Amino acid sequence: MAGEFDNQPQARDQPAWFVHLRLWYRPLPMRIEGNLAFFAEQANALTPDRPYRQRIAVLTEASGTLQVQYLAFKQPEKFLGAGANPGLLKSLSLEDLENLPGCRLNVSEEAGKFKATPQPGEPCYFQYNGATRQVVLGFEVSAGKFWSYDRGVDPETGQGLWGALMGAYEFHQCEVFARELIL
Repeated sequence: MAGEFDNQPQARDQPAWFVHLRLWYRPLPMRIEGNLAFFAEQANALTPDRPYRQRIAVLTEASGTLQVQYLAFKQPEKFLGAGANPGLLKSLSLEDLENLPGCRLNVSEEAGKFKATPQPGEPCYFQYNGATRQVVLGFEVSAGKFWSYDRGVDPETGQGLWGALMGAYEFHQCEVFARELIL
């Protein structure tokens, strides 16, 4: 999970449905409440200098179940580009983050993959440009691969707006950040 990912083959083969993206899951230089955490962001491969969807994914355990809790940045622009430039994360503190209620995934292992799925009945909402947005989260990860099911939906109608509307984004790892993990 710790790495830089790219979906170039998928974007090349299905350009009408999948934009060529870069995705970073960079280990934080600190633990959050004793838990491993990752900085995540993505960028269109044509404009890698304009990343978006900055968030923190914290690995937790509850009642014997591995979970991922997402946190938001109070000022995301402060950490813009930290996927490619990890030095920006050195100033990160808990005061920079806020919890995203409902943005928690349960993780299970299936056939050599770890699969993260939303908790039933707990929609993930966040604020963006003064409006309430909803995202349906989910991913699978295995050695060298990451499938993202994240998709934005209209909170009123449930209609898909962006993201994995035609199936998962299929990413291949192009750089490994395992050496950055704080174990």
